[in-house]
Amino acid sequence: MAAACFLCRSAASLAVLLLLSFRSLAASQLEDQAEQFFRSGHTNNWAVLVCTSRFWFNYRHVANTLSVYRSVKRLGIPDSHIVLMLADDMACNPRNPKPATVFSHKNMELNVYGDDVEVDYRSYEVTVENFLRVLTGRIPSSTPRSKRLLSDDRSNILIYMTGHGGNGFLKFQDSEEITNIELADAFEQMWQKRRYNELLFIIDTCQGASMYERFYSPNIMALASSQVGEDSLSHQPDPAVGVHLMDRYTFYVLEFLEEINPASETSMYDLFQVCPKSLCVSTPGHRTDLFQRDPKNVLITDFFGSVRKVEITTETVSLQEDSEIMESSYTEDRMDEDLMEPLKYAEQLPVAQIIHQKPKLKDWHPPGGFILGLWALIIMVFFKTYGIKHMKFIF
Repeated sequence: MAAACFLCRSAASLAVLLLLSFRSLAASQLEDQAEQFFRSGHTNNWAVLVCTSRFWFNYRHVANTLSVYRSVKRLGIPDSHIVLMLADDMACNPRNPKPATVFSHKNMELNVYGDDVEVDYRSYEVTVENFLRVLTGRIPSSTPRSKRLLSDDRSNILIYMTGHGGNGFLKFQDSEEITNIELADAFEQMWQKRRYNELLFIIDTCQGASMYERFYSPNIMALASSQVGEDSLSHQPDPAVGVHLMDRYTFYVLEFLEEINPASETSMYDLFQVCPKSLCVSTPGHRTDLFQRDPKNVLITDFFGSVRKVEITTETVSLQEDSEIMESSYTEDRMDEDLMEPLKYAEQLPVAQIIHQKPKLKDWHPPGGFILGLWALIIMVFFKTYGIKHMKFIF
């Protein structure tokens, strides 16, 4: 009988141990799943959109940039995460027949300027130096937050550039240029400083493919509107405006993006097929050898949107530490805050000292009219002594 009772107790304790071990294993698996879920991919999106051309006949370059700006905002990237650089203000140009508007389609069908455009760098602020400083973060401390690229190693960044270029360079304002070597070195600085997770570079300019030939940093995907030796052509002429409204490559890219929504499963590989040579006249190019993922598995919204992965579960996962550890760490933090707490205003400058301060001695200044009275006295003495007949010797 005693042996049977002992066996029963042993079996019960073994069952309890198995149950506890199973629960701990299940909890650890849930924690691993949650950790893997939150560790996957990027956590934030940024966009740097640059138009490098001035003058009215380059209207299409401003429209290109504003069209991309409109699309990324529609897909969820807020203005706080967009750095918009426009070298000229076409909306306020005196030649503009419709002030405060910039159109991207003929017959003035689509105004991409809108009512809430936030331009961060405009006119002569758009320089090679400022662009490189934005990318690398080497900007003065007085620069406002809206003009900073505050990305980190979990950021996916879209960089779009348009303007006039050639083999290995892109012009800024017809006065300076950025080379493909300078751009490649800037991206390398960004990687070394952990300023991006993945980077998508798009350029619409003549011989655009030459701008990504020198890239050597990891996790960069690049697209261009034309190959080396080819021109990137304009599109959508409008007689009322008097100029072409967009470039061909950006026009068809924007048509493609109009079909994208925040929940779209469209991949970057689909973007590569946009604007074949029969439409663009030039030959669009792309480079993916530096990119670690297969473009077929990369969503468009990974760069053009700001979408967060969400997984709904009915089970509770405890990711907090023990209460005692939490209380001790909280107490230590409070002690550190007490030690580091700055002096209050009253302690820095007591009111009693302010009241009993002696007034400062004021600098002496002659009373009003003193100088004028002095001159009048001098003139009276002069006339009394010499008379009017000596005035000719003075004047």
